Amino acid sequence: MDYRDLAADLLRQARASGADAADVLVGEGTDFTATVRKGEVETLKEAGSKALGLRAFVGRRSATSYTSDFSPSALAALVADTVDMARVTGEDPAAGLPDELVPAEDVDLGMFDPSPAALPTAERIERARRAEAAALEASPEITNSQGATYGSGEDTIVLANSRGFSGRYRTSSVSLSVVPVAERDGAMERDYWYTTGRGLADLLAPEEVGREAAARTLRRLGARKAATCEAPVVFDPETAAELLGQVFRALSGYSVFRNATFLKDRVGQQVASPLLTLVDDGRVSRGLGSRPFDGEGLPTRRNVPLEAGVLRHYLCDSYSARKIGARPTGSARRSVAGAPTVGSANLSFARGETPPEEIVARVERGLYVTDLIGFGVDLVSGDYSQGAAGQWIEKGRFVHPVHEVTIAGNLKQMLVDVDAVGTDLVFRGSSASPTLRIKRMTISGR
Repeated sequence: MDYRDLAADLLRQARASGADAADVLVGEGTDFTATVRKGEVETLKEAGSKALGLRAFVGRRSATSYTSDFSPSALAALVADTVDMARVTGEDPAAGLPDELVPAEDVDLGMFDPSPAALPTAERIERARRAEAAALEASPEITNSQGATYGSGEDTIVLANSRGFSGRYRTSSVSLSVVPVAERDGAMERDYWYTTGRGLADLLAPEEVGREAAARTLRRLGARKAATCEAPVVFDPETAAELLGQVFRALSGYSVFRNATFLKDRVGQQVASPLLTLVDDGRVSRGLGSRPFDGEGLPTRRNVPLEAGVLRHYLCDSYSARKIGARPTGSARRSVAGAPTVGSANLSFARGETPPEEIVARVERGLYVTDLIGFGVDLVSGDYSQGAAGQWIEKGRFVHPVHEVTIAGNLKQMLVDVDAVGTDLVFRGSSASPTLRIKRMTISGR
């Protein structure tokens, strides 16, 4: 259903109730999930939902409300209540709709693929079974499974505001994952693997997902602590993507105006290794983070806030841009239940020039990280400390798995100390990183 007429009617009601400006976000979607464990269906769920959020401004005062009741009386009450709340909230000079609005573009980013919804339920379940079976058959040491999950969904988004913007887009997604359990000498380990995309053609074969999940699990068997030392640390693509997320938070305009980032007042300065470039691109074809417009109706775009280690700009929505004297970057993200904030699109560290095997081969003695545990990053000071697991490297080769260690450093120095970036950039979701090597961190073990 196209809710643009409904959104336009609510905006008229808001203006009639005394709002100086307003916007409406409508979301409607369906979700399917099937989990198979030991070949049997454990959970099967299909659900639909719809909700609507209204943001109203009275001068520089604002309020946001949402509902899943689309009856005329409920929506009329929502409008009246939201405008009344806006009248009594505190005034904020940075509040308001975007200063510049561009009409919604008719651009095809490949965000919708009908194939997941067309796949019969029995075949969805069978894909999960095949992935789990491949994992269980990979080795006698794979003794159990925490299940394989097939999921898919479709969403339709409508955004309109009182300055004339009206846009709509439709998305689809599909994923498959498996979590095998391995056992050796009474010790058990687990790991996982997954595949995601807009449509079925984007996915790896179920057997490939299962075999990779098994391989990742088996390589954890026989893990032990490493001796406490200072040494190079190599982050595999999955854990490097977690590091990427922390850098993204440090680049947010909200972190800047709240004095919550070590990157404040560093625009134009070298803040990281020349090997590091960070890209956030909302226009990647079939990208899981792609959108034609952001949560405020501004066009999405390709942002490069960190280029060859130099901080070029922060990532902002309209509010944070006003707070720090910058311009919005098409980075607003929003749910129906709240106001916009800064969020990523298709986020990555750019691909480097060194094959990942060569990155490892050049480590005389160090740690290859495949799992990070907990959250231990202070974006104000940059202090970094996280539990880790992975593989110990000696003379450029993996010699044994490692667990129950902590890696520590300072994110400011870690970014400067990146001395190798891999060629292995592969998007398996909306964020991705190639392999990264940091020339020295503290590894705390036995």
